[in-house]
Amino acid sequence: MIVAAGKERRHGLRDRTLVLIAYRHGLRVSQLVALRWEQVDLPRGALHVNRRKNGEAATHPLSGHELRALRQLKRAYPESLFLFVTERGGPITDATVRKIVGRAGRNAGIEFPVHPHVAPATGFYLANNGVDTRTIQAHLGRRNIMHTARYTQLAPDRFRTLWRD
Repeated sequence: MIVAAGKERRHGLRDRTLVLIAYRHGLRVSQLVALRWEQVDLPRGALHVNRRKNGEAATHPLSGHELRALRQLKRAYPESLFLFVTERGGPITDATVRKIVGRAGRNAGIEFPVHPHVAPATGFYLANNGVDTRTIQAHLGRRNIMHTARYTQLAPDRFRTLWRD
């Protein structure tokens, strides 16, 4: 829903792709603005994620939806070293990412302010869909399992499948 909310804008492709990549891979704003095309392996469908704050680097698979969006983005900005750029070809700023995500949240009809710190949303989504804590930890690049465990503590259905009566 929030990814589709940027379609009408001049940089809608860039903005939609940014939100999609941030959410699916649990990226911080600093990681988004620093993403370079050399980190994307389109033929193999992989994204090489360099984590901040002493996080663990990882290689994530890219879905078909992500690959299509990234290919379109590459065609739209063929000379850029960075994935997400301004009209002048430089990397977008942290403030721009905050505006993009906030605007997408409003356009999607979300009634509270949406901010670009998406790791919690990604963690909660994965936990609510039955992904084990260690896998979530690795996906988000967390060194300490305690920083990941909080995403599973609030999963409303976490005990539902323990017993089959």
